Amino acid sequence: MTPPVRRSRAKVRRWRKHLAAERAEAAVYRDLASRRRDGEEREILLALADAEDRHAKHWIALLGPDAQPEPRPDLASRVLGWFARRFGSVFVLALMQRAEGRSPYDRDEDAPPAMAADERIHGEVVRGLAQRRRTRLAGGFRAAVFGLNDGLVSNLALVLGVGATGLPPGAVLFTGIAGLLAGSLSMAAGEYVSVRSQRELIDASKPDPSASAALPALDLDANELALVYRARGMPPEEAAVRASGVLARLRDQPALPPTTSIPIAAGSDQDPVGSAMGAALASFGAFAIGALVPVLPYLFGATGVLAIVVASALVGVVLLATGAIIGVLSGGSPVKRALRQIAIGFGAAAVTYLLGLAFGGLVL
Repeated sequence: MTPPVRRSRAKVRRWRKHLAAERAEAAVYRDLASRRRDGEEREILLALADAEDRHAKHWIALLGPDAQPEPRPDLASRVLGWFARRFGSVFVLALMQRAEGRSPYDRDEDAPPAMAADERIHGEVVRGLAQRRRTRLAGGFRAAVFGLNDGLVSNLALVLGVGATGLPPGAVLFTGIAGLLAGSLSMAAGEYVSVRSQRELIDASKPDPSASAALPALDLDANELALVYRARGMPPEEAAVRASGVLARLRDQPALPPTTSIPIAAGSDQDPVGSAMGAALASFGAFAIGALVPVLPYLFGATGVLAIVVASALVGVVLLATGAIIGVLSGGSPVKRALRQIAIGFGAAAVTYLLGLAFGGLVL
């Protein structure tokens, strides 16, 4: 039973805020669970929701009659709930990871230590769930982020550098369009070759299926199966245990059918590389979108300083948004990632613009 606690209006407001947050987080976990076909992930998310309900009961016990009317979650929790109901993606898991990591219970005298510890563990659970999604997302996401950032920065630098030389707006516009097309095709080709080459390197290290087919013919008293596992990174003791298990299965079933395949080594069903064509398309599309942004003012007839200012402002907004999204998905600070993106992007563009000013007289 919860011991009596001195009440004040400030405490009641704080407790109601905690209650609303716990209920909102439980709802998010249940919304995410409703979208999962994977039984294990669904069970984990529902268990997290039950844990949040348990925390909510603590605040209800403290509040007593003040638990009614039901407190309304803050804006951030409502937005998170909206995302969970409509998308249920890694983006929501990343946001939940940050929410669990910012638990106020470490500093709240009315929150039992166990609740603060629970929140830290919840953060690790969500981190693990998000990691699965991040791995599946990694290939195409990397190509898209790289393409978008490269398109924004390189074409802004190109447009500003050429514009600073004093060339006519039409020349700047066509230069930007040429940069868009050339960069998009180059990025797509580069991504395809890069991912394809990486996949070929990985495939060359995968277990040979013919080796699995050779297992039934092994000398059960003297063989090197354990060495296979050790060569793939297993500790010697674990490799010996695994090899013994496979050999025991062979002893129990000496006449395995020819099609029977016993895996040589444990592997992951997750693909950290992704599709070469998918990466190429993601890179092409992202670069084209990014490269289009600094050209927009010229497409709509802007010229001179106005076009430069508008192009820079548009690119700045997209860089900030891209950096913030990367920060959320990576579990880091959206603000720091956004500022890093805009500092790097504008730094590169500023160098090109200054070079354009310096050599403008030579060009003309």
